[in-house]
Amino acid sequence: MTSVDSLYNNTLFIFFTQKSSMERTHLSPYTNHPQTTTKQPISHTYSDPGGGEAGPDNDKWASKLLLECAQSISYKDYGKINHLLWMLNELSSPYGDCDQKLAYYFLQALFCKATESGNRCYKSLISVADKSHCFDSARKLILKFQEVSPWTTFGHVASNGAILEAFDGENKLHIIDISNTLCTQWPTLLEALATRSDDTPSLKLTVVVTSTMARSIMKEITQRMEKFARLMGVPFEFNLINGSNKRLWQLTKEELNVQEGEAIAVNCIGALRRVEVEDRGDVIRLFSSLNPRIVTVVEEEADFTSSRFDFVKCFEECLRYYTLYFEMLEESFTPTSNERLMLERECSRGIVRVLTCDDEQNIDSGDCERREKGNQWCERLKEHFSLVGFSDDVVDDVKALLKRYRTGWSLAHDRTNSNEDSGMMLAWKDEPVVWASAWKP
Repeated sequence: MTSVDSLYNNTLFIFFTQKSSMERTHLSPYTNHPQTTTKQPISHTYSDPGGGEAGPDNDKWASKLLLECAQSISYKDYGKINHLLWMLNELSSPYGDCDQKLAYYFLQALFCKATESGNRCYKSLISVADKSHCFDSARKLILKFQEVSPWTTFGHVASNGAILEAFDGENKLHIIDISNTLCTQWPTLLEALATRSDDTPSLKLTVVVTSTMARSIMKEITQRMEKFARLMGVPFEFNLINGSNKRLWQLTKEELNVQEGEAIAVNCIGALRRVEVEDRGDVIRLFSSLNPRIVTVVEEEADFTSSRFDFVKCFEECLRYYTLYFEMLEESFTPTSNERLMLERECSRGIVRVLTCDDEQNIDSGDCERREKGNQWCERLKEHFSLVGFSDDVVDDVKALLKRYRTGWSLAHDRTNSNEDSGMMLAWKDEPVVWASAWKP
């Protein structure tokens, strides 16, 4: 039996035979069934990478323990891995505080990495999510998230403002939307077009769907978009393209239904990170070949790409990013919010995908999840486009949006490009979290 096989069997034995007096019931990270354990109050201590000992009551105990486990996996210290995975399983919970939640969701990825079961686990997570995904639940989740946080609406407002300015005076508009926002961005843009002082232009919206779950509910969204456009009095055409049938860069003008005389905008919100790293230059060249009036790009501020061959460094960045995200969710939602739990469960799939799956196997086209920071996207995009600064009107609209939410949100400058315009950055408690930009050929 190999050391990995031994670790797998020993760890499962430890996890599923433990008993205790303080009862908790939750879904096990490794099954879809409730797991009930009873246990004594915990007083574990563990080594701190900085020296000395720490316990679960210390600030950020989850980050310290998770990082130590990641380092042990990198060193192939199987005895220590077993011990740390057991401790994490004892301390974690999907219903606890932020540290307990982080420990719970990262534990799953650490277990998959240690047992080389990441691809199998990820496919199972996607399969379960697909079966439970429906329009009503997706709609409620998106609307509630937009109500309590500008995480997504920031990019919508910035992109819509830039697109409307680029389309000023045009009458035949075509937006190619390569996003997984379920079209929540477009009602406000349709309303703005309907109230233009000149003649109402026609709008063609071509949506390229790259997410497996988004595809299952697009029929309902198509009907609602067409109905809303009629209500607004905007001549409207909606085209839907299944982007999983081929690589994104292989799409042609004919498949995208590009016609002569159209003013084209390409809109990418959270989409480029789903493109395989080696294909990103080709995708940007595709955008350039369409000769668009504007390209809008919104991405979350994290780098899971440059360190993808160094497990510990990638783990550190992944942990930093999701710690910010989980803390934001904790302060934005009530403790018992179902929407918060759903958003956290979505994170579990991304964490497993980034930390444990082999990119070369391309296990699910369109779900790469290799984020890059704004300065990295700038380097890629500048090969074919020039950055367009957001106008004062757009910046004012974004600032007005942020005032609708609780304190802690602000606009921040890109720290890596302080001497040049590099787009607009949303910050949570002074930490950059989402980057928005606009580009022209």
